[in-house]
Amino acid sequence: MFDGVCAYNIVMELIDSHCHLDVDAFAADRRAVLARARQNSVTGFVVPGIQASGWLALQALCDSEAAVYPAFGLHPVFLEQHQPTDLTLLAAQLAAHRPVAVGEIGLDFYLDGLDHGRQQQLFEAQLVIARDAGLPVILHVRKSHDRVLATLKRVRVCGGICHAFNGSLQQASQYSELGFRLGFGGMLTFERSTRLRKLAAGLPLELLVLETDAPDMTVAQHQGERNSPEYLPYCLAALAEVRQDDPDVVARVTTANTREVLSLDTYSSHQATGKSSLLPEGGPQEEGI
Repeated sequence: MFDGVCAYNIVMELIDSHCHLDVDAFAADRRAVLARARQNSVTGFVVPGIQASGWLALQALCDSEAAVYPAFGLHPVFLEQHQPTDLTLLAAQLAAHRPVAVGEIGLDFYLDGLDHGRQQQLFEAQLVIARDAGLPVILHVRKSHDRVLATLKRVRVCGGICHAFNGSLQQASQYSELGFRLGFGGMLTFERSTRLRKLAAGLPLELLVLETDAPDMTVAQHQGERNSPEYLPYCLAALAEVRQDDPDVVARVTTANTREVLSLDTYSSHQATGKSSLLPEGGPQEEGI
């Protein structure tokens, strides 16, 4: 069994396709976290936004650090915090600071108290904005894969990533047909995650991307601690183990998948034409899901 960063000398390139480096959990040591992650061969970081109040700080982070890529979106879990004007602000933000994706967006039917109808309206509106901007999306999907897939078939976007995928093989096939890759992360490192590990073993490697979802969903080796992009090699090791694949091959293919689906090689954080004056004041938000 691989032990991630401790078991072998990593000479590969990894991209964390989903980490919330902008949130307050990393305020005290963000640069040190990035440095340690880079020492562990994590060379790229995709940072999805969750609320409009955090977009300016997220863009500033991506402007100040190499290979830290922004996405902007309105997360369904924070439904009650979003304002009626936020969709207009999102369109303006994409025009002023073109990101790699619109996200994190989607449907969360797992948590109680989140109105399904309002979530659906918010999700569809953001899909339309992404479609019109020609951008992929980063999806948050809990207990709602069929509804999300039905929506994606009505409002066609140019693919994206289904973060923390835990659906079925049939649902995975439908996401693939719509141009999506599927994110796998820290839960794979827990041997009790038998269904998820079987799913990751049965899917084509060309569909998969690696993620941490830091600071949440930490790996088994650091259970009870803050998650971090520096732990992505543990996710790689677990994915290679359950698939019985060479970790170098898994690293190469998953990294290429992330680069391709989000067009990372064509992105430049300096494409922006200036900071948007439309955005509200405020730093990054604390929760990253």
